[in-house]
Amino acid sequence: MPIQKLDKKTAEVIRKALRCLGNDVDSLETSFLHYLYNTFGRHLDSSKDYLLKALSYTVRDRLMAHWKETWLAHYQADTRRAYYLSMEFLIGRSLSNNLLNLGLDDNVKQVLFELGKAMEDVEDAERDAGLGNGGLGRLAACFMDSCATMQLPVMGYGLRYKYGMFHQRIQNGYQVEEPDQWLGFDEYPWEVRRPDYTCVVRFGGYTRMYQDTHGDGRLIVHWEHAEEVLAVPYDVPISGYHNKTVNTLRLWSSASPEAFNLSEFNAGSYFEAVAEQNDAESLTMVLYPNDTSESGKELRLRQQYFLVSASLQDILGQWRRRHGNNFTAFAANNVFQLNDTHPSLAVAELMRLLLDEEQLGWDAAWTIVRNTMAYTNHTLLPEALESWSVALFEKLLPRLLEIIYEINARFLAKVSMKWPTGYSW
Repeated sequence: MPIQKLDKKTAEVIRKALRCLGNDVDSLETSFLHYLYNTFGRHLDSSKDYLLKALSYTVRDRLMAHWKETWLAHYQADTRRAYYLSMEFLIGRSLSNNLLNLGLDDNVKQVLFELGKAMEDVEDAERDAGLGNGGLGRLAACFMDSCATMQLPVMGYGLRYKYGMFHQRIQNGYQVEEPDQWLGFDEYPWEVRRPDYTCVVRFGGYTRMYQDTHGDGRLIVHWEHAEEVLAVPYDVPISGYHNKTVNTLRLWSSASPEAFNLSEFNAGSYFEAVAEQNDAESLTMVLYPNDTSESGKELRLRQQYFLVSASLQDILGQWRRRHGNNFTAFAANNVFQLNDTHPSLAVAELMRLLLDEEQLGWDAAWTIVRNTMAYTNHTLLPEALESWSVALFEKLLPRLLEIIYEINARFLAKVSMKWPTGYSW
């Protein structure tokens, strides 16, 4: 979105920020050396990792103003927005991509050359972001790049895996898989932690239903005694090519509401003291856990629900901050793209949020869901379409199972009304 779409005061603040961060060779060199010497306490003879960090933060500073400008332009225009939900985003290395999109590649190359360093050596030090492992994830990343280049208001949602694609080595003729610590032991320079938008995702427990005797008599449903896991968002900028547009990829990291149990620790149960935190963090530990065991199947289902619940809660929160509790125009202003079957729980979860949290009636909620959900199908092979046992689903997501049963019952009733004597194929 062009800067003239913003109000004059906001536009001027952004212009001042951009003026402070010149893109000429001298300004880029000053920023690079500032980070290298003052932030990381290193020098030019340090390892390539520190040169990479300093250069990444230098480039990220130039993205920030455009990132804020893009978000404000979309917010003030109140334009229709799309949300891309995917278990994978194979974005690869961000430094070279952002240098190209911002038009800084030649100047940065000259800066490094004058300092006796080669651009290729610094770029090669960056690890691929372990957020995907194949075509589905690469498609998602290219989709986000394309939307930013076309200046479309699209926000991506995924999971922030600690260990993404595995490293492979061959031992005695067999493949041996080792964890890919793509995050390393430091911060990922391209992400911004946003704890103020943390959501709570629930698993297990049971539902309690009762009639609202003090209102309009509607059915009220409470999901009670559930296990709670925090979803903490990390935002990654997705830059467009030479257009000052920077969209957002929001990645969720899991955490426990109670990170440390002091009473367990004081009683000598040191492992139990951090057990809850370890269980919660396992949700976003590994991309696609092995599902040959029941525990693996359960973890996959938890991951998929964690993604859709946190993302939809976040999107509804954005809507409420601008429109309050009026969802009349929600479907006209929002659309969800589900990348394959992994985020398909979004259908039932959006119904749950609209029914139980926003207190909409079934017909109003279902109309919104039908008009906002879109789906990308990558294959019809049955082995690629995940399925879950009713017992596992009921154990983890009791409220969603009730909603799925109701959707199915209403669909069958509609079919029987149209074909009361049956339908012959």
